[in-house]
Amino acid sequence: MKPWMQYPLLLFFIFTCSALYWMNMKSPWTLNSFFYQLLAVKGIIEPDIGIFFAETTEKLEPSSLVVCAIESAARTYSNRSVYFFMKGFTKDMTIHKSSFYKAIPLLSSIENVHIIPLNFEEIFKDTPLLPWYQKVITHKEHFWAHVSAEACKLAMVWKYGGIYMDTDIISMKPIPENNFLATESAQDCSSGVFGFQQSHQFLWDCMEDYVMNYDGAIWGRQSPHLITRMILKLCHISSFQGLEDSICNDISILYPQQFYPLQYHEWEKYLEAGEPSATFADSYAISLLNIFNKSSNVMTKRSHEAIPNFFIKRCPMTYEAMVKN
Repeated sequence: MKPWMQYPLLLFFIFTCSALYWMNMKSPWTLNSFFYQLLAVKGIIEPDIGIFFAETTEKLEPSSLVVCAIESAARTYSNRSVYFFMKGFTKDMTIHKSSFYKAIPLLSSIENVHIIPLNFEEIFKDTPLLPWYQKVITHKEHFWAHVSAEACKLAMVWKYGGIYMDTDIISMKPIPENNFLATESAQDCSSGVFGFQQSHQFLWDCMEDYVMNYDGAIWGRQSPHLITRMILKLCHISSFQGLEDSICNDISILYPQQFYPLQYHEWEKYLEAGEPSATFADSYAISLLNIFNKSSNVMTKRSHEAIPNFFIKRCPMTYEAMVKN
């Protein structure tokens, strides 16, 4: 072969190898990147109808419980968009390190689930939390992952409107209220699930109190204690009484059976054999965090027990891909 013909072939070979390399490295994220850019331009988050989850650490491989929570919400609210904010993603949807992830492709395959990079400054912009965030020294905070997550959820729902859920909340049926809080007991209001319309004054007041009375060294002071003391103050009450929902101003206060049908000390009841529907008949969703903390092998329980039933019924894709085997 003549020398002058070798150079184009060499360039073509180098180009092909480079293209295959980058396709192999980036193909799992190309579709996500495209959707993020497209939806960001159009204004991805429609006000008051979003369902929000957040991962405020750099973690990039959500657990099966997290994926189940998101899938169950996507199925329960099939006519609404579910947004999963992840701090581990950069703005262009690349990741900080290469690895193989099962959860992200699974969630990306669900039509109404959108994975979005989490940027604290963007979430806190135009709220009382931004000056606090810009001054706080994060590496000196004892509970930074917790306090940043609590701040994030308040700003997120105030900014966009909709429902926030912690990633241990398994959805059972749609919550009909627009503005609501969930009680865990007669004394405690949860920050793990709540919903408000966009720019609701209660959330603004919570953010102002968050900053004014901030003490990151006290576990739970920012939330759920913050939400509890703010709603008690607003409603001029000292506790949440009775087994019925109540309304204060335009905020529905939902009794514990709706989200926390079992107390922490009753966690073993989740493992009782049989159909769990009777126990959770009045529940819009349930929190499984405590049971997963108590029993590390709960995911391997047979189908006669309640937790696998939740996965099979509420998040079958998660069960098949991440739990069954």
